[in-house]
Amino acid sequence: MAAFEVALRAAVFRQTNELLGWVLQQAVDGLDMAYQARLGEVFKGRIKRQVDGLFGSVSICRDYYHDPAHRSGIAPADAVLGWELGCTPGLARMICRAGSRETSYQEAEASLEEIGGRAVSARQIQRMVQHIGPEAAVWQKRPARREETTAKVLYVSADGTGIPMRRAELEGVAGRQPDGSAKTRQVYLGCVFTQHRVDEKGSPVRDWDSTTYVSKLGTVDAFGPLLRQEAIRRGLGATAETVYIVDGAAGLAALGAANFPKATQIVDFFHGMEHAGRVVEALLGSRDHPDFKPRHRRWKRRLLRNGVKSLITDAQVEAARLGCDEAVNKALHYFTENVDRMQYRTFRKKGFFIGSGVVEAGCKTVIGKRCKQSGMHWSRPGASNILDLRCLQHSRRLDAFWEHRRHQLASRADTLPLTPSGGG
Repeated sequence: MAAFEVALRAAVFRQTNELLGWVLQQAVDGLDMAYQARLGEVFKGRIKRQVDGLFGSVSICRDYYHDPAHRSGIAPADAVLGWELGCTPGLARMICRAGSRETSYQEAEASLEEIGGRAVSARQIQRMVQHIGPEAAVWQKRPARREETTAKVLYVSADGTGIPMRRAELEGVAGRQPDGSAKTRQVYLGCVFTQHRVDEKGSPVRDWDSTTYVSKLGTVDAFGPLLRQEAIRRGLGATAETVYIVDGAAGLAALGAANFPKATQIVDFFHGMEHAGRVVEALLGSRDHPDFKPRHRRWKRRLLRNGVKSLITDAQVEAARLGCDEAVNKALHYFTENVDRMQYRTFRKKGFFIGSGVVEAGCKTVIGKRCKQSGMHWSRPGASNILDLRCLQHSRRLDAFWEHRRHQLASRADTLPLTPSGGG
């Protein structure tokens, strides 16, 4: 039965592909008849081109012109119909989706053949992603137009993670290897989501499918404006509250201050608890101490009651008495730098989230699942292209991007000297 279904699909594809080839040729013939050559263009004849589509490959004959003065050539039909590296727009979209969605280009190749019925090599998929990826990046950087929103709270969150890079991409990059070199480069991920309500217990409820993502391979300073543009697009300034949640890193805190100065900044509570463990360990000398877990739990209760200031004071007094000031003050630095961002009781009363789990999950799914697989080593363009497409995919914006791309390609016709309708 499985073999029969595959054979039937192949037969349907063959007939559909023949029909598609005929339709495309008719469209090309009409465009070629309407085209008026510019001054200096020399007609070189009808030249065949193979076009790959969803159902197979077809040969299209179209007019070709050469401009000796500019050493350039043009096939008017190619410009109007929007081939992407010899593929129809439908196949190009399917290739990009598979290339960005699967865990590798090889997996994308297998997926396209088994599910889509199209044999496209991993190398072809990679070339298409490299072709479309920069356009996706440009589209994400477009001037923000604020979307309509009725949400009460807009959340902005950011995090960074390292992805393995090719050796040439790491020259001069400081890292954590014994010799000071690096194996990875930092990529930042930002997410924006909304909240309309709290549940019966007063806990915040994230709006379903409201999360959108942007990413940037580079510095945190370059990433900040991109994240701000996305927040404006999602309604920054139109909601009653804006909340910025990060893990407490100084660079991300500075990003928030520069790009979201009116937002309520919150340090992720679970990162706070990790650092609380370091303070308790510094006071007790070891995590194996029998009092470690009880004291760690007390830190949790007191942090949730806006007790960060008193915890700092108590820890400093105890450290002075025990003679471990240096180790404890080092561990306390995280808290002394983030006192205002750790008023968790106040934040919870307002119905805010106090964790950065959304962006941390995004780092795993958007970045890690595709870019941190065993044996992978990326170039900067290769990583950026795939991540820009994955951000669109996980933000549910692929349809909007491809619609923009369709209009962009169609606009080429506006510059072609076609015969006016009804003209001679």
